[in-house]
Amino acid sequence: MAAKQAPVRIGYCLSLTGPLADNGRSARLAHEIWREDINARGGLLGRPVEFVRYDDHGDASLVHALYERLIDEDEVDLVIGGYGTNTLLPAMPLVVERQRFFVGLMGLGVNNALACPNYFAMIPTGPDPNAALTEGFFELAGQQDPRPTTVALVSADAEFSRNPVLGARANAEKYGIKVVHEATYPLSTEDFEPVIDAVAETGSDLLFLCSYLDDSIGLARAVRSHHYRPKMVGGAMIGPQNTAVKTTLGPLLNGFVNYEYWAPVPKMMFPGVQELLNTYQERAADAGVDLLGHY
Repeated sequence: MAAKQAPVRIGYCLSLTGPLADNGRSARLAHEIWREDINARGGLLGRPVEFVRYDDHGDASLVHALYERLIDEDEVDLVIGGYGTNTLLPAMPLVVERQRFFVGLMGLGVNNALACPNYFAMIPTGPDPNAALTEGFFELAGQQDPRPTTVALVSADAEFSRNPVLGARANAEKYGIKVVHEATYPLSTEDFEPVIDAVAETGSDLLFLCSYLDDSIGLARAVRSHHYRPKMVGGAMIGPQNTAVKTTLGPLLNGFVNYEYWAPVPKMMFPGVQELLNTYQERAADAGVDLLGHY
């Protein structure tokens, strides 16, 4: 009788608490659905799949040590990335040192400096991710009549926002729009009225925002309650893609121009997508995660 095959152990950290927890928990449910599906079909290389997963709490300073633990103590077969630039970037030096293959979920420009051949970017932004995420906002702005000429760039003081802001600057220049105001705010910010006050003083035609989930809610409310009315607002806000944020803000989101990675339209219905969404949505409420799972 053949001996039972040892499992393939996949190790990673994920933000299950902290500012990105809503997205992290959605990813966890999708991972579990995949693991159950692949194991039902015989596993990987004929071996069942197990996860070794730690909560990084959305704290980048914890990430390096967690991946050292996964590799040195847990001795996982494969390491994959958590969610987003903030927790992918701190893992990269160790990945390069140990010559590991690494998949990064929704990270922008994570491998730009290191050029690691073993890194795979799981994000639909192509070879120039900084510009790709923000170009649609500026392209649409450039089609307005009268054409806007100035933009204010406001972003969270966090690693994830640095690359989109670089892309926003490049796209503003490309479309002949002058940056007249640039500011960051701490992740601990709760009152965004002073942030919008400072933008309003410039009279900027456009307001470009690069924000996290809770920040996006606070900024949307601050913009709506303020007398300042830019011709366009949005751009790189993380949060409005989520069902919970959409329902929290409701009509306050009307007029915001932001990105989506996927939408339920025929050209994006690749084989297996609807089946995954059906399973995810059946389990989302009990798991306490985003009910649609489109992001």
